[in-house]
Amino acid sequence: MTGLIIALVIIVALLAWVVMVYNGLIQSRNKVKNAFAQIDTQLQRRFDLIPNLVETVKGYASHEKELLENVTASRSGYMNATTNAEKMAADNQLTSTLKSLFAVAENYPELKANQNFAKLQDDLKGTEDKVAFSRQFYNDAVTMYNNKLQIFPNNIVAEMFNFKEEDLFKTEEAAKAAPKVQF
Repeated sequence: MTGLIIALVIIVALLAWVVMVYNGLIQSRNKVKNAFAQIDTQLQRRFDLIPNLVETVKGYASHEKELLENVTASRSGYMNATTNAEKMAADNQLTSTLKSLFAVAENYPELKANQNFAKLQDDLKGTEDKVAFSRQFYNDAVTMYNNKLQIFPNNIVAEMFNFKEEDLFKTEEAAKAAPKVQF
């Protein structure tokens, strides 16, 4: 009888541990989803500012048509992305084209002096700071989640319930380079 009680206590403790680990993994996975949603929120703000910025630049730098088209295409690329990986790649492309746009704007003193452009640029820079913070928060959440998936014995429960690792938000090498402005 004592052996049966010990066995039941061990089984109950094991089940409680599995439930605890499972719930912790669910909470971590949801934190990752929330963190990516925060990036989406900041990027939507960025996307809302871009058309106004492009229109303002068009008036001063009409011969920069290709750059303006690239900004618009990059924005559309993100909006059409369906997976997190596609969204990350599209965001890196958009970040790169925006850097180029601001570099070009430096060559137009009258554009830099335009109050609308200055406000839009400030708003966009503030949003870029929020995007960077959101990416950092996302990467922190992903790292904690992936750690939970890999740590023994959590990895046994993670594998039993088919939990998958998430990708970190990485900046592409092209997005790290300073934009080149040529006339």
